[in-house]
Amino acid sequence: MLKTTIETTIKENLINALGKKRNVFSLPKLKKVVVNYRVPDARESQESLDAAIEELIAIVGQKPKLCKAKKAVSSFKIRENDPLALKVTLRGARMYDFVEKLFNLVLPRLRDFKGLPSTAFDSEGNYNLTLKDQTFFPEINLDKVKQIRSVQVTMNINASSKEEAKMLLSALGFPFEKK
Repeated sequence: MLKTTIETTIKENLINALGKKRNVFSLPKLKKVVVNYRVPDARESQESLDAAIEELIAIVGQKPKLCKAKKAVSSFKIRENDPLALKVTLRGARMYDFVEKLFNLVLPRLRDFKGLPSTAFDSEGNYNLTLKDQTFFPEINLDKVKQIRSVQVTMNINASSKEEAKMLLSALGFPFEKK
């Protein structure tokens, strides 16, 4: 749904906004979406890790990769190869489905939501956002949730500047806060 909208109307609007002389292949586009799901209590209990894996599979529709500690850090009580987080990289149709669900269902469910800040772009034009609660996603069964975890979403955008990346996200329907 979102992909066809991009190919029909959004691409034309971006060409008109950026200039007619612009090459179609140099337009900003969404390359991938990376979802990080931190599980700090995974090294103590395997069932907590399994529950987090099931929640992330329900959220994104793809099996996550387990990220382990590379080095031991005694001040954080972390040993080498301890499980720390889960990571999923979405591309193609799953990426567009997740982005559409995030923009239209999840973000409007946030309490006192007035939009997301436009300052969360990094130097490459990627946008980072963190949702403090995984229960905002409609696929999560609230009866099975034992612990509230944050979901970090990074949208990797192929753009030459932050302004172009912001233009693409606003054309996709991203809710930026009004100033």
